[in-house]
Amino acid sequence: MEPVFNQLLGLLGAFWWPFCRTMALLSAAPVLGENMMPVTVRVLLSLVLSVILMPMAQPAEAIDPFSMHGIVATVEQLVFGFVLGLAFHLTMSAIMVLGFLASSQMGLAMAVMNDPMNGQSSDVVSSLLYMMCILVFFAIDGHLVITGVLGASFKAWPVGQSLAGLEFKTLPLAVAWVFSAALLLALPVIFATVVVQFGAGLLNRVAPALNLFSLGFAIVTVFGLFMLTQVVRFVPEHYIRMTQQVLDLIHRGLRAS
Repeated sequence: MEPVFNQLLGLLGAFWWPFCRTMALLSAAPVLGENMMPVTVRVLLSLVLSVILMPMAQPAEAIDPFSMHGIVATVEQLVFGFVLGLAFHLTMSAIMVLGFLASSQMGLAMAVMNDPMNGQSSDVVSSLLYMMCILVFFAIDGHLVITGVLGASFKAWPVGQSLAGLEFKTLPLAVAWVFSAALLLALPVIFATVVVQFGAGLLNRVAPALNLFSLGFAIVTVFGLFMLTQVVRFVPEHYIRMTQQVLDLIHRGLRAS
C-alpha cells in the first residue's frame, strides 16, 4: 500500500506545480481572468493545461508538496503565473485608462454603469473600448499566445527555482508605461476639448450676452465624440503594438533566464 501511496504522491506533485502557475496566470490574464469568466471554467482550463504541461513542468529534484519546501515552491509558482498574467493585463489597462481620460474630458464621466465584465462600475467609453479590445484579443489569438508563454516559462523558470530570476523593479516601470501609453492615446481628445473650452471662454468674454457657457457642455461633448471616432480607428493597432512590446519584454526575460 505504501508504494502505491508514494506513486500517487509523486503524481500529485507533478500535477500540482503546473496547476498553481496556470491558475495564477489565468486569474490575472486579460479577458480570461475577468469576472465574466466563471471560476469553474477557469479551474477546468487550468486542469487541462496542467495535464498537458506535466512533462515539461517536472522539478529537477523531487519536492514533497506537504513539506515547507513544497509550500515555498507553491508560492513561487503562484508569483510566476501572476506576474506573467499581469504583464498581459497591463495592455488592456492602458485602453481602460484611455477611455476614462476621454470620458472625463468630454463630460461623460458621470455616465457610469454597472460593468458585469469586471464586477465594478465604469464609464460607457471605457466599456466600449474594452469590448473592442476583447475582439482584438481573440482575433490575434491572444489565448494561444498566453498558453505558449506559459509553456516557455517552465523552461526559463523551472519548478524549484527561487524568485531571484524575476526582476520586480520592472513592475513600477510597467505601471508608469501604462499611464504614459494611455495619455499618448488620449492626447488628441484632450487637446481638442481644451481648445474648444478655451475658445468658448474667449467668446464669452467678448460677448457675455451670448452666455456660451450654457452651451459649452454640449459643444465639448459633441466635439469630443467626433475626435473619439477618429482615435478609435487606431486603438486596435496600438493595442497590438503594446502587446508585442510585452511579448518582447517577456522574451528577453525568458532568454536572460
